[in-house]
Amino acid sequence: MALLGSMLIIVQLSMVVLLGAAIFTPIAAAAQAKPGCPEKCGNLTIPYPFGIGDGCYLRPEFNITCNRASTHPTYLTRNNLSITNFYFDEAELQIAHDAADSCHDALGNPSNSNSNNVYYLMLPPLYTISETKNKLFVIGCEAFALLDLQIADPSPDKTKSTQGYSVAACDNILTSNNKVPDTCSGIACTESGLVGGLVVFEMTLIYYSFGEQNRNETKWFYEEYPCNYAFLVEDSEFTYAPNTSFQQLSNKKQLPVVINWEVGDEPCDVVEKSNNSSCKGNSKCVDRSIVHGKPGYICNCSEGYHGNPYLTDGCQDIDECETSNPCDNGTCHNLDGSYYCKCNSGYRNHDPKTCIPGTKNTALKISLGVCLSFLVLLVLVFWIYCGVKRRKFKKQQEKFFKQNGGLLLRQQLTRYNGSIETASIFSEEELKKMTDHYDEKRKIGEGGYGLVYKGILPADKREVAIKMSKVSAPITDSLEFANEVILLSQINHKNVVKLLGCCLETQTPILVYEFIPNGTLYDHLHGKDRKEQLSLESRLKIASGTAEALSYLHHSISNPIIHRDVKSMNVLLDKNYVAKVADFGASRLVLEDQNQLATLVQGTLGYLDPEYLQSHILTDKSDVYSFGVVLAELLTGKKALIKKKNEAENLANVFVSAMKEGRLAEILDADVVKEEHNFEAIVEKVANLAKKCLALRGEERPPMNEVAVELLGLVQIMGKNMAGEKADDIQRSSKDTDHLLGSPAANYYNYVLDVRDEVGDSDSIATTTARRPKPNGKALRSWSLI
Repeated sequence: MALLGSMLIIVQLSMVVLLGAAIFTPIAAAAQAKPGCPEKCGNLTIPYPFGIGDGCYLRPEFNITCNRASTHPTYLTRNNLSITNFYFDEAELQIAHDAADSCHDALGNPSNSNSNNVYYLMLPPLYTISETKNKLFVIGCEAFALLDLQIADPSPDKTKSTQGYSVAACDNILTSNNKVPDTCSGIACTESGLVGGLVVFEMTLIYYSFGEQNRNETKWFYEEYPCNYAFLVEDSEFTYAPNTSFQQLSNKKQLPVVINWEVGDEPCDVVEKSNNSSCKGNSKCVDRSIVHGKPGYICNCSEGYHGNPYLTDGCQDIDECETSNPCDNGTCHNLDGSYYCKCNSGYRNHDPKTCIPGTKNTALKISLGVCLSFLVLLVLVFWIYCGVKRRKFKKQQEKFFKQNGGLLLRQQLTRYNGSIETASIFSEEELKKMTDHYDEKRKIGEGGYGLVYKGILPADKREVAIKMSKVSAPITDSLEFANEVILLSQINHKNVVKLLGCCLETQTPILVYEFIPNGTLYDHLHGKDRKEQLSLESRLKIASGTAEALSYLHHSISNPIIHRDVKSMNVLLDKNYVAKVADFGASRLVLEDQNQLATLVQGTLGYLDPEYLQSHILTDKSDVYSFGVVLAELLTGKKALIKKKNEAENLANVFVSAMKEGRLAEILDADVVKEEHNFEAIVEKVANLAKKCLALRGEERPPMNEVAVELLGLVQIMGKNMAGEKADDIQRSSKDTDHLLGSPAANYYNYVLDVRDEVGDSDSIATTTARRPKPNGKALRSWSLI
């Protein structure tokens, strides 16, 4: 990761405290510094294990330097990180950090050379960014914050990377009345929570214009609020209000951020056995994990003591009897770490701290009998409660099963009676056994639509992928859901990940797919740990397989399917590097009797069809555009969104520009260039095909069946040339496509499968001759299988 200018802030072996910032109000620490060491820097107490100077801190990570020569007397020794407060009992500290800003004039042009649009914060071991006390804000008009995060891994010195973005947009709500909403809800302001374990937070703030018309509509906004901002901030220290927030940020962009810390990275049971605990007398070790799955600890004074648990004799007895008498009907007497009550006449001790009226033995026996009876009754009530709860849970499962169309689906499946391969219905208990109760070790992926676990089918020990939705939403049309489960499970194409079944006993159905072992195309092109390079032939075969899958979905079934999220991360590779299209979370079925339908824009930045992004009208040509981006990735080895220091470039634009200017060779991947001299004509044909797919107007893009034919021909030419044969005629084999419901193999372009209103009787499914589908788009069915 690049080191980015003055915003680079790395917390390493020592820290410094900043004073005098008006927005930070230091709170007196309950603990003290190590004896003989400086107690304060300015007006802020430095509690041990932190300390100023050699011998005054517990570990090098807690070394603090106080520089009294400057206006603000303290700075982080190496990195200018300012500590503004200690929350000692919570094992947290507060730092000051500059916000990222980007200023523009009314036309969207940069207007402030002093702007810094990069936010960067990196922490060493024993520290993480608090996910409970901080929030991410993006404020402005058409402000895109591209996020590149690293999360601490339980393994030593390892991190996991993740990316994302946050957007503060302008739309007709903002431009219709020239007024900024008062709430931070996505229009001119977006706020987001954080994940746990963050050790690196990098954010690039960019202005993303949607055209001249959009700039004219938002001109008034930039005249009044010329700057966009992106920053982390302590949740309790910032409240968004457009009338004041923009002005405050322009005057003072340094904001408080809360950082977690721990004194060690071992669990308490290990620390106590090793006799190497940092917890001194009258204190206790408390497990504190600031990284999920990784142990750590801090120290607290034992009950009845207060002070600093890291210092010898730092925890002192609390005299509970000094200021008040906590004993009702008795006199308080202090003990070391506690107290006891000496009861008044007529009272006795129920326990050392409670006095109750004295009773005779008869009353005691009655009390014991009542208590015993109550205990028996409580056990009986609990047993009944558990039984009722189990029955309620079973009824809830049955309710969800019926609500999700389970009875209809089971009825539909029995009609086939094993004549063809269809979906299986799994119980929730079966899925739990297949995934070891959804063990974290079984989790293999997490996308925009849900979590994916690896499971083992008990019948044949086959590996499967089990996909759970993140949202809980019931099925609105159970009959249509049942029909579409059967339809999708019967898609038996070599380049499409097969749906094996589902579980309907949960509020949102859980889907079971075949397991593809060799990862995603994205990992092989851009992953940090990729072990082998993809040859030109492999890339061409992957492109051809992906095109075959999309062509099949668009043109070879009676109700075609638009994928809507085609990207390299959704192209899986099996052990033989055969491409398989996956993740139908955003897919839609196309109806024959409609021409277009406006939808909510879904997809991935960098792959989105610009025509779809502008019009919200989805067609099959949107998939063609996204496939063109994947094709450009295969040729160039570059990501769909190319991040630079101050901006992000779209690969599609870069690729098309290079083609128009005759600079294709300059952007080709090095591994493609090695083989290009032998297959220059093929590379050029693939590049031209990608350029056609990336046409801005959908009507100018070729349909997927033509794309698939051309790529298959190029694969066959390359294969014959590599084998020393002459490539004259290229014939497409009908074996490349397996049709639905076991129908006979037919010509790829002359036959489609007609799935009528109900999937059920064998006579409701027939193979019919159909005209070649129109290349332009078709409308979407309003419900989809996720």
